[in-house]
Amino acid sequence: MNGTYGSSGTVLIVDDTPGNLALLSDTLSEANYRVLVATDGCSAIEQIQYVKPDIILLDVMMPGIDGFETCSRLKADPATAAIPVLFMTGLSELDHLLRGFGEGALDYIVKPIRPAEVLARIEVHLTQTRNLLRAEGVLDDGEFAALAVDAGGRIVWLTTAAAAWLADFKRGQGEAGACGLGDALPGRLLAWFANWRGDGAKAPDEESFGAATGFSVEIGVCHHPDEYLLLLRREDDGAWNPEQLRERLKLTFREAEILMWIARGKTNKEIGIILGSSPRTINKHLEHIFEKLGVSTRAAAVAAALQSG
Repeated sequence: MNGTYGSSGTVLIVDDTPGNLALLSDTLSEANYRVLVATDGCSAIEQIQYVKPDIILLDVMMPGIDGFETCSRLKADPATAAIPVLFMTGLSELDHLLRGFGEGALDYIVKPIRPAEVLARIEVHLTQTRNLLRAEGVLDDGEFAALAVDAGGRIVWLTTAAAAWLADFKRGQGEAGACGLGDALPGRLLAWFANWRGDGAKAPDEESFGAATGFSVEIGVCHHPDEYLLLLRREDDGAWNPEQLRERLKLTFREAEILMWIARGKTNKEIGIILGSSPRTINKHLEHIFEKLGVSTRAAAVAAALQSG
């Protein structure tokens, strides 16, 4: 995030009422936030081009473009789309609330403003956003190649490593062009995925696919309906050999096995079934893995294993 060193973060307040600006600015400054202010949507958008806040408090009713339009423009720009927006409004009608969420707002603060509530909501949303960015950073900076596709095989999310994997795979298949968000899987992968989708009664070992020499793919767990997580691996890197993991990371063999299955997208329950243990036992091993690797999430553990190779 963009908070200055030693501060709780940077908050942009967009409101045309001087009293609200003064109250919010004083409240946030006392809570150690860096405060930016704007009195209309256009000046807020212009200001963000120079200093990106960590979160935006946005009044709904303003002269010029209103808060809904301001939020819509921010969410349409990839450079500002990830900044969380909290609307401030005295309106309580359901259609206004729904419209705000439709434009991309995360939450509402109802006027008259209550400082303690504002601080609590900001802290909650900043914590959630920072955790998400940490996870995305681990995935993008590491070598964990994974992507999510919809039921038709179109890419809805992918890591940086997955984009590189797909590019190398396509070159090896004589296909031109890169694969990005909204694109369909490369031909051979798409055919395999469509075949797998056509019969849900597949055995577990049929959920993996030797896509080409040196490339393999496995269907992982995705909790979003009608989306599927594909875990992409290069077969010749030996990254997920349990014995090698054990030696490199100073794990027990069982811990190395669990880490290998985590990298393949398996849940604790699924790993327990595979290894003949209870989910509680798997979770206990996972705690030991986190402690030994100095990490706190499954994604970070996988990234640490990849980077140790």
